[in-house]
Amino acid sequence: METKEFGSFSERKAFDETKAGVKGLVDAHITEIPRIFRLPEGTLSDKKPSVSASDPAIPIIDFADVHVSRELVVEKIKDAAGNWGFFQVINHGVPLNVLEEIQEGVRRFFEQDPEVKKAYFTRDAAKRFVYNSNFDLYSSSLCVGWRDSFACYMAPDPPDPEELPVVCRDAMIEHTKYMKSLGVLLFELLSEALGLSSDKLKSMDCMRGFLMICHYYPPCPQPELTIGTNNHSDNSFLTVLLQDQVGGLQIHHQDHWVDVTPIRGALVINIGDFLQLITNDKFISAEHRVLSNRDETRISVASFFSTSMLPNSTVYGPIKELTSEENPPKYRDFTLEEYTKGYFKKGLDGTSHLSSFKIGKNT
Repeated sequence: METKEFGSFSERKAFDETKAGVKGLVDAHITEIPRIFRLPEGTLSDKKPSVSASDPAIPIIDFADVHVSRELVVEKIKDAAGNWGFFQVINHGVPLNVLEEIQEGVRRFFEQDPEVKKAYFTRDAAKRFVYNSNFDLYSSSLCVGWRDSFACYMAPDPPDPEELPVVCRDAMIEHTKYMKSLGVLLFELLSEALGLSSDKLKSMDCMRGFLMICHYYPPCPQPELTIGTNNHSDNSFLTVLLQDQVGGLQIHHQDHWVDVTPIRGALVINIGDFLQLITNDKFISAEHRVLSNRDETRISVASFFSTSMLPNSTVYGPIKELTSEENPPKYRDFTLEEYTKGYFKKGLDGTSHLSSFKIGKNT
């Protein structure tokens, strides 16, 4: 066992030290994926969605209705956040050209001269702009995901523009502006869906941190053997995802994997672990994953409302108004930094980190 683990570690380290990521493997025209990318046998049987066209799809909520019947939109959000943990929004006010430009900016970054790109490569999460492949490369994750990523905290302390790569700088700044504005509305509607005052979640500093993570999933010669991103839920309050038209995102709903069908111009909203915890399970943070494909590059831009690993002494726990003698707190208090450190150490191993914070946990 030790030899196997050491072999896996040394192979992961060798891959990491190329600083070229998965894109580097694709550019080398490999026909077989390295061993570290292969999922254990038996974990691939459920890669196809196990629902038919007649089964319910992830809710789509039209935000144009907010100005007509806010109560109706709040009701739809309450249902989606409580039963799915995911929903798509259309007519959300973010211009299509802003969404298209950030996707193109991400493509420009990953497809630029490899030597220029390598200058941004780091495993130091404290850096302003972090490019690497798999944040959990050295953790207990089942396999290395077929993706490269870059991450940047755009709030509470935004970077100087010069610290961002020129190929995507303007797009990142513009996208952040619109995401933060949309975030204000989303947190108001979610607060109302909980039966609380509209500023409740914002007043708890749920919007204080804003982390942008952009993923690049190149075509894979053996997509049936690996995965783009393994099963996980998000260590955030809320995630706003922009996905392209390639597809591959699936969520786990009622023991089935369901495709999140791309809709041009739509944004995918999902409840994060922190929001499930502070709402005492009124909202759910659903597991999701991204499949690999043989033919096309998939690009996604995830906006996480979370301070994540940044220093933050605020202590969170189930909101008092949502608990009672009949419905006592299900989770212990925590800080976002404490939660995230454990989440990163665990990696995307297909299990939920939320269970570690359950009151009365036996293990």
